[in-house]
Amino acid sequence: MKLSKHRVLLCGVLSPVLALILYILVYATLTRYSADLDKDWLFRLSLSTVAMTIPFFATVALAMKARRTGGFHLSAKIGLLLAILSLGLAASPIRDGLLRARQTRNMAMHGVAAPLFDTVDINGNAERLSDQVGKVALVNIWATWCGPCRREMPKLDHLYREQKDKGLVVFGISDEAVGVQQKYLQQVPVSYPLLTVKGTIPNLYTDIARYPAIFLIDRSGRLQPAPGPDQSFEKLEAAVEALLSSR
Repeated sequence: MKLSKHRVLLCGVLSPVLALILYILVYATLTRYSADLDKDWLFRLSLSTVAMTIPFFATVALAMKARRTGGFHLSAKIGLLLAILSLGLAASPIRDGLLRARQTRNMAMHGVAAPLFDTVDINGNAERLSDQVGKVALVNIWATWCGPCRREMPKLDHLYREQKDKGLVVFGISDEAVGVQQKYLQQVPVSYPLLTVKGTIPNLYTDIARYPAIFLIDRSGRLQPAPGPDQSFEKLEAAVEALLSSR
């Protein structure tokens, strides 16, 4: 059989792979030339997701041509079905986009009472945000697989040890298993508590698509602006110092 008779099938089989390749290429290119990663994330994600549909539409075009010429046989139908199924891959970036939108909204909340968490750390000790009234709290949302988190945590630990006598408390929150976090702690030891999500953790601290994420809470228990992950750690230090100096 000639390969040309199975173009629809071939295109359908390749659709999932091509969709992923296009997504990675477009997203990486847009990220490389981005002037502001925080502001244009939705544009980059949307355009990359649209690029994923190109193999599907190419398969549809071939299927329509095959149907007009009387070549829409079983193999073509299978190829078209595979192309349709490849659209399901777009669900992941769409889901990430919705989560990122919630995170962006949450990070923009300032001057309002911080939602209270009540949980345990990886050693089983109870930790409650309500117990930290009168102190400045820094809540770091992190993950062991997150490269920027791994680089940031030693700096956070140094900041905590340097400023804790002035009223700073630092909490790390991860939804990873206790064993995973304890193993990581052997590699990158920190002295501040690493919390689990076994207790009551409000969505503010779990609706996270981009790591690390930091929430700053002043002495009166209200959320205050925190520098984003693309900003220097010195800006975070300055923000913490300003909150500690405010009475």
